Amino acid sequence: MSEAIRQLEPKALWNYFSDLNAVPRASKKEEQVIQFMIDFGNQLGLDTAKDHIGNVIIKKPATAGLEHKQTIAIQSHLDMVHQKNEATQFDFATEGIKMVIDGDWVKAEGTTLGADNGIGVATIMALLASKDIPHPSLEALFTIDEETGMTGALELKGGLLDAAIMLNLDTEDDDELTIGCAGGVDITAKGTYPMTSPTEGSTSYQLSVKGLTGGHSGMDIHKGRGNANKIINRILSQVTDRATIQIVSIDGGGLRNAIPRESKAIIFLQQKDASTVEMLISQYGENIVNEHNTTDPGLEIIFESVSTDQKVMASDTQSKLLKTLYACPNGIYRMSPDIDSLVQTSNNLARVLVSEGTFEILCLTRSSVNSEKEDLTKAIQSTFELLDAEVSTGGDYPGWTPKPDAAIVSLMSDLYRKRFDSEPHVNACHAGLECGILGQNYPAMDMISFGPNIRGAHSPDEKVQISSVQKFWGFLLETLENTPSKN
Repeated sequence: MSEAIRQLEPKALWNYFSDLNAVPRASKKEEQVIQFMIDFGNQLGLDTAKDHIGNVIIKKPATAGLEHKQTIAIQSHLDMVHQKNEATQFDFATEGIKMVIDGDWVKAEGTTLGADNGIGVATIMALLASKDIPHPSLEALFTIDEETGMTGALELKGGLLDAAIMLNLDTEDDDELTIGCAGGVDITAKGTYPMTSPTEGSTSYQLSVKGLTGGHSGMDIHKGRGNANKIINRILSQVTDRATIQIVSIDGGGLRNAIPRESKAIIFLQQKDASTVEMLISQYGENIVNEHNTTDPGLEIIFESVSTDQKVMASDTQSKLLKTLYACPNGIYRMSPDIDSLVQTSNNLARVLVSEGTFEILCLTRSSVNSEKEDLTKAIQSTFELLDAEVSTGGDYPGWTPKPDAAIVSLMSDLYRKRFDSEPHVNACHAGLECGILGQNYPAMDMISFGPNIRGAHSPDEKVQISSVQKFWGFLLETLENTPSKN
């Protein structure tokens, strides 16, 4: 880890971010980072507690002169998305994130950086540890498992927080004040299929799709980036129209909330068809690369010989699978008719795993309109049921209804205008923020989300802007000092 990062301003924030990034913190594997936060609060002598699910709450009294201000809850999630480039040798379970400075940005070497939401966590740590920053009473809430189910937010009980206002530090554009977000639901399709031996005299090959940009399946879904699962299925489907192939396996994508960057399929084909198939893949691949020149300039489609003795999928099931994946909605389903440029409903075909007689397909469906989310979920369920798959849903969480007239929205909008001489973008986002869930047990709490510029979240291209962190930090401090007084 570059020691130069610890010298960036504000130093306390960057030092805590460096400390945090040395701790493994994959979603659903947060034991070490939970203990890290408990130890941090206890070392400061602050009121520190862990709830039944693993959320950590640390409370700090107001500084002198601000006792009359409303208590502020300030919240970020502890977990991060663990993604790396295929060629990167890295063990997230044992290694700390290797960070580097690249101009005005901090990024990681071939892995996700964890700025989502580690910069928010480090910001709160710097506030809790400070001795000279004016602030009202603070209730720091560090939730778990935001990235793969929002379990921490869903399980947080009422009555643990007394704050009237919550500042969520999980927005990725420093000119935005987010006051609403989409809800989401996980869709899983599983099944089995009959296998058979490949045709006698056939040869095995691997088709690989790699180098796509990827990104956050909520915040980046409108950018038209390629989905490796859809691309590889498109190629396989087009080839089967002209030649006979037999699928051994497909392995594409990863986490539900990450747009798939890579996929590979192993197939058998008769040697007499090899040159035809190679020509077709080259032709179709060239078209797809050209279509994605702007959004995915690193896209590669590779077809090469490999050795395997595995069996292949029965032809009837193979045909149904390819057609089902072709029919599965992916990307934007509907734009909001009420909020300009807001994606209202979408789906991410996140994971396709076909191997040795079983398949598993994972989607994440999002919408700021619950009825529309249910409708798209039903459409996707129906699609997979035509494959005779067992389809289940889980991790359903609500959206966050905007309150544009809330006092904290007016306050922060005014402060932003005065501080930066420009207009903030007060909006809703298509990502799943925890505010909507937290609001179920804290309905009287007004909430707003903001943060520094983060790009490429959920991908190894993730980076956070140094100057933007400085901008965000100063804005946060001014907000805390000017929060409303108690009634």
